[in-house]
Amino acid sequence: MKVAFAGLGVMGFPMAGHLARAGHAVTVFNRSPDKASRWVETHGGAMARTAAQVASGAELLVLCVGNDDDVRQVVGEALAGLAPGGIVVDHTTTSAVVAREMAELMAAGGRAFVDAPVSGGQAGAEAGRLTIMCGGDPAAFVRAEPVIGAYAKATRLMGGPGSGQLAKMVNQICIAGVVQGLAEGLHFARRAGLDPQAVYEAVSKGAAQSWQMDNRWATMAQGKFDFGFAVHWMRKDLGLVLDEAGRNGAALDMTALVDGFYAEVQAMGGRRWDTSSLVARLERPA
Repeated sequence: MKVAFAGLGVMGFPMAGHLARAGHAVTVFNRSPDKASRWVETHGGAMARTAAQVASGAELLVLCVGNDDDVRQVVGEALAGLAPGGIVVDHTTTSAVVAREMAELMAAGGRAFVDAPVSGGQAGAEAGRLTIMCGGDPAAFVRAEPVIGAYAKATRLMGGPGSGQLAKMVNQICIAGVVQGLAEGLHFARRAGLDPQAVYEAVSKGAAQSWQMDNRWATMAQGKFDFGFAVHWMRKDLGLVLDEAGRNGAALDMTALVDGFYAEVQAMGGRRWDTSSLVARLERPA
């Protein structure tokens, strides 16, 4: 398939690479052209200088950008150039509102939009093992799924436009609670005079086990946070969650509390720290 890919950050760069290795004709665009040049040097394919240029004649335009406004801008510039019947697959974590807005815009032009936020982080993108939650027209999803399967371990259509973003919000709510629990558990273990590694080996074999525990407990204990999903991006995601909750009436007391804790981590200088840095807030000097 002729694929355009916009957004070559820590996620988009390897995801686009998987598409090229799968045999698709990939053209890439990034607002910083040096990243696009480096991608072409690494994976072949072609680069474009504008969103309109990258989308020209593309059957599938994949987005992995920053926020709602970025999606609106890229889609607005690219729409006219997409092939008739073309599909935009948006892996950006955005509001459900903008996903529905883009779906209406694309449908009016005889094209389709699939909101498809991902879970799995940079490691999942590099390994081609992402979980993708999708919303949109079922026929468009069926066409797009084999392509985005190049970097996915699981892809599921959750419902109509915006449903993928709503499912991603559930994902972030759950992560926020788990990471805060781990932070408090580790902090308590230390105050109680227990060996953190021994505690992990004991509790990780029972009901407390989680992906976050298996992959973050050791680095939390070591105070290492210079990797992973940044606090800055988590706060953006939790802001989307809390905005949506304001619309649908969901009671998210814990999520609002943890969002405030992340604000404290930001004030400590942890804007780019991994989300597991919640423990640093508990262990800072009194």
